[in-house]
Amino acid sequence: MKKKFEKVYQFKISLKGAEPPIWRRIQVPGTYTFWDLHVAIQNAMGWMNYHLHEFDIKDPHKEPPNSRTNVKIGLPNEDYPEDFIPDWELNISDFFKDENPVVYYIYDFGDGWVHIIELEAILESVEGINYPRCIDGKRACPPEDCGGIGGYADFLRAILNPEHKQHKEMMEWIGRKFDPEYFDVKDVKFEDPGKLLRNLHR
Repeated sequence: MKKKFEKVYQFKISLKGAEPPIWRRIQVPGTYTFWDLHVAIQNAMGWMNYHLHEFDIKDPHKEPPNSRTNVKIGLPNEDYPEDFIPDWELNISDFFKDENPVVYYIYDFGDGWVHIIELEAILESVEGINYPRCIDGKRACPPEDCGGIGGYADFLRAILNPEHKQHKEMMEWIGRKFDPEYFDVKDVKFEDPGKLLRNLHR
């Protein structure tokens, strides 16, 4: 059974370092945990959830209020420090505040994809609208395992220039047509984060 909620959190998610910008705008229930938000980000951006992730966020509960103390929230792993917090244990509403609107979300620690998550608004939920939903965005998500922002730039130079020495190799690697300018909100399908979490714990 889905939790009832009155508030909807609207976020803009931008891929740090991407030029031209790659971003999505999503709305999610205010009852979401960070795990739920992680799944929504993966789905909206177009990632495949193959790798570890982490939220890096200022802790609004620390004193004094202007403290720079951050917490790390994500998927448990033996390489994390002892104060690492599983993301299904914390609600986004406890951390995203008007005075604490920006969070960093890191996906794939090898490629190091850093996402800037900006809280744009806390809205009233609207009857008849299914949340989460993606309402806007620009440009395609980079392919998994392409080497981060720098590797993605190299990849684009290769596939967009038939004369490039790595053109054939990169086209065989991607195995499909890739248009870096393409994005359509209608293509975004959101998975059930509860089901994914249950499968994770099996």
